[in-house]
Amino acid sequence: MIRVLIADDQTLVRQGIRTLLQMDGEVAVVGETADGAETVAAVRSTPVDVLLLDIRMPGKDGIEVLRTLAAAGALPPTLILTTFDDSDVVLDGIRAGARGFLLKDVSYQQLLAAIRAVANGATVFQPAVTERLLRVGSTLRLEAQTPRESLTGRETAVALGTAEGTVKNHVSSILAKFGVRDRTRAVLKALEAGMLGAPGGGTQ
Repeated sequence: MIRVLIADDQTLVRQGIRTLLQMDGEVAVVGETADGAETVAAVRSTPVDVLLLDIRMPGKDGIEVLRTLAAAGALPPTLILTTFDDSDVVLDGIRAGARGFLLKDVSYQQLLAAIRAVANGATVFQPAVTERLLRVGSTLRLEAQTPRESLTGRETAVALGTAEGTVKNHVSSILAKFGVRDRTRAVLKALEAGMLGAPGGGTQ
């Protein structure tokens, strides 16, 4: 069972997400919060496998929530819920420890898939949001501007269906070459270096 906490200041959004998630037998909504302080308190007092976090909330906003929980070593795998207008803030959220981001108009199937992926240690970047970030053309201020050495074609083209151990080996190699500690920062580095083009299709 994946325990999910929904943090959003809009009651209708929270209720809608809860209703959708309750349709799945493998997901349990363990709480709802309407502001940053409530969210921090809820995460600290309730076991949470995935946090669905709105960026714009009263009091502590989503970024502050991420930083507060991360500093306390209490940050669960977190998906940012966003709109297109949140593009710049989303990058701050990822740097603060979020494992990915979704648009609020995401489909039921996409939401469930993202929750399962993040709960299992993956990072989720919805293509539509990534494309928006690329169009905005924001300069990402990261510690290093380029990889320490070039990536091989094999590492940049790991296909679906590859054995799990092989994927883990490629991931470790990519992180080392980029000089980063996690996959989220590796994706940001790749975006900054122009190694990832705008997605050609819709959301996945």
